[in-house]
Amino acid sequence: MGKFIPLVAFIALSCLLYYNLGRDTKILPSPFIDKSFSNIEVQDFKTGKRYRLQEKLKNKVSLVNVWASWCVTCRAEHEMLNNIAKDNIVQMVGVNYKDNKKEGKYFLERLGNPFDFIVFDRQGKLGLELGVYATPETFIVDHNGVIRFKRIGEVGS
Repeated sequence: MGKFIPLVAFIALSCLLYYNLGRDTKILPSPFIDKSFSNIEVQDFKTGKRYRLQEKLKNKVSLVNVWASWCVTCRAEHEMLNNIAKDNIVQMVGVNYKDNKKEGKYFLERLGNPFDFIVFDRQGKLGLELGVYATPETFIVDHNGVIRFKRIGEVGS
């Protein structure tokens, strides 16, 4: 009987690997889908003023992109965000995540600023509320402030 345990373990592991081989790792189930976007008090990137985020999201469909100047993938997707912003179909919201303002400003000066407004999330509190664990992450928020979609990784890839 003991001789079959490694064989059974091998078959189980092989089945698990085979099942997960074709899955898209950028699309993960999120417990935040169909939930209200966080309403914590945030700081504006440009002015430093504080406000409740839901105030800015209500009555508009928003694309919320979590980015950082140190994120290589964020640089790669930035052109796509600029193209989306040109169409002026959705409100573009940036969340500068665990970054330094000086580097964030330089990033936007070099690559362009597609955002209607940017939240400065230096400590990552908003990111924590949204379940962010890597940048970039992008959310689509409906006009009621409800998260309808979440993408982990580069938009457009």
